Amino acid sequence: MTERPVPASELYTDEMTADPYPTFAHLRETAPVCPVSSPRYDSYLITRYDDAKTALTDPRLSKDLYGPDKHYLRIFGPNSEGLNKNMLNSDPPEHTRLRRMISQAFAPRRIEALRPRVGEIVDSLLDKVVHQGEAELMHDFAIPLPMTVICELLGIPESDHERVLDWTQVIRTSGSSGRAPEEDKAAVQDAQLHLHHYLSDLVQAKREAPADDMICALIDACDQEGKLSERELVTTTFLLLFAGHQTTADFIGNATVALLTHPEQLGMLRSTPELLPQAIEELLRFDGPLPVASPRIATEDVVYDGVRIPRGSIVGVVINSANHDPAQFADPDRLDLCRERGPHIGFGHGVHYCLGVSLARMEARIGIGTMLRRLPNLRLAVPPGELRRLAAASPFRGLLELPVEFDV
Repeated sequence: MTERPVPASELYTDEMTADPYPTFAHLRETAPVCPVSSPRYDSYLITRYDDAKTALTDPRLSKDLYGPDKHYLRIFGPNSEGLNKNMLNSDPPEHTRLRRMISQAFAPRRIEALRPRVGEIVDSLLDKVVHQGEAELMHDFAIPLPMTVICELLGIPESDHERVLDWTQVIRTSGSSGRAPEEDKAAVQDAQLHLHHYLSDLVQAKREAPADDMICALIDACDQEGKLSERELVTTTFLLLFAGHQTTADFIGNATVALLTHPEQLGMLRSTPELLPQAIEELLRFDGPLPVASPRIATEDVVYDGVRIPRGSIVGVVINSANHDPAQFADPDRLDLCRERGPHIGFGHGVHYCLGVSLARMEARIGIGTMLRRLPNLRLAVPPGELRRLAAASPFRGLLELPVEFDV
């Protein structure tokens, strides 16, 4: 094991973008707590399953990036506070208060009531491509499906869906867009500013014309119960918007590629569709959309696997590495849709466990199941190695494009 910092440029390579799992295996074996140096900030990556699960609930690893030490400046930059100061980047009791405010909106019974509408959205998107024999599934299906669902839940007018999507995609593709670094940074800041202004104006408009949607429920909590500040209204809306579609979109893309490159597993799923709920869990374990959990800060010196992580250090828990740890999963690099549903941490662990898990599972099950049924002989239109992905250093594991062909 080594405590020598690994330069980010040596870690986040083109090879890792295409397939990060050999790198994760190497880190688990040789540097399970790996210091990484980069121009923006240094960090420590925790890669083994047991350590990862412990770290996700370790109170010494804080999620509060907006406290007196202003750790967010290193990670997000000075313009982030208007959108990112939300429950994701907070600790109890603030996190508990904010999470309680929106948890009812994601109650399983309420999410289940959305099933018919999700099915309608899935079919309407597939109707547009089913007679073409080809599609770019990220743009045509995987991204607009969860984006439409969360926009409707929040109460974002349909006429605004496209521009809101455009702003979120600028943020999503940061570092992967082909733009020059300074141009990329400016584009992201501009998109964040537009989103902040748009959501602030939307909240005001809904105060003047209330409706039965999630934003209006949050406004009631703010105005009548005094439980949310004005800033928290906007930042919570942004969190729900972005988290409510981004990871689901990337997961649908990743899962589709995994199935199309494992034809025996795809054939089994087609012939045994009742396997779909179990398959979704295995596909999430196999290639999840969030490789590293959102950052944590060591509030004191902590030791994992004999490595001292100094106070103030940024810590990244590598979820996708933990979910491939052979100490936890037999033959972890093999996709096995019949694998017994194990305790993967694809949705996180502890108090920050994904709040939208019921919605994400439902969208994935309906979306993937219907796609496989309606697009016969679905296949990649390019070799797997030519698929364009988000950069390895991106917070997300996803595809820029997913060209496919199918029989008409």
